[in-house]
Amino acid sequence: MPYVIPAPIPASVPVAGSADAFPVHRIYCVGRNYVDHAKEMGHTGREAPFFFMKPSDAILPVPAGTTGALPYPPQTRDFQHEMELVVAIGKGGSDIGVDDALSHVWGYAVGLDMTRRDLQGEAKKLGRPWDTGKAFEHSAPIGPITPAAQAGDIGHAAITLHVNGDLRQGSTIDMLIWNVAETIADLSKYFTLQPGDLIYTGTPAGVAPVQRGDELVGAIDGLETVRVKVV
Repeated sequence: MPYVIPAPIPASVPVAGSADAFPVHRIYCVGRNYVDHAKEMGHTGREAPFFFMKPSDAILPVPAGTTGALPYPPQTRDFQHEMELVVAIGKGGSDIGVDDALSHVWGYAVGLDMTRRDLQGEAKKLGRPWDTGKAFEHSAPIGPITPAAQAGDIGHAAITLHVNGDLRQGSTIDMLIWNVAETIADLSKYFTLQPGDLIYTGTPAGVAPVQRGDELVGAIDGLETVRVKVV
């Protein structure tokens, strides 16, 4: 069927060690999913997970061995990093059980949930959606996706973010309030997950502003790092 305007190019992410790419359907994000970050944001305890979304074209794919150019977005004076494990869904479904959830995972990647914190904060005060703070262009940098079978013991991997060589965020994946399987199971109660979905699983403590010229390097044991420079 012909289109009346040129069809957009589908978003995709490189696959580690391969010329293939992973097509992106939707991007789901989990809020406040590390205990230390929840406390950092003024919350405590094992609160029920909550989710927000980014459009698929928020993806900024960064191939292995390269540095992605991350534009400083307009309308903000508080552009912050959130370092995260990203789960790539390879098999869809709804009402997925916790015991079966990991069978739906195709692979894992290192990602950044970049946030216009001042706009998000204002939206929170007014009870409005977070879209202007979270869902803008290039707000989801991501490194290559490693197939699950090659990712090692991801559930206990170290997760770090360095900015200009200084450690800003550091934790381990087992410090997630809701682990990967629990997150998939809960999310699938609300949405029918599809192959190509990405889940940004939450960030440890240490979120902070970045400026033009800053270089961010995110790493998770067993996965390709992601490196971006704010321009």
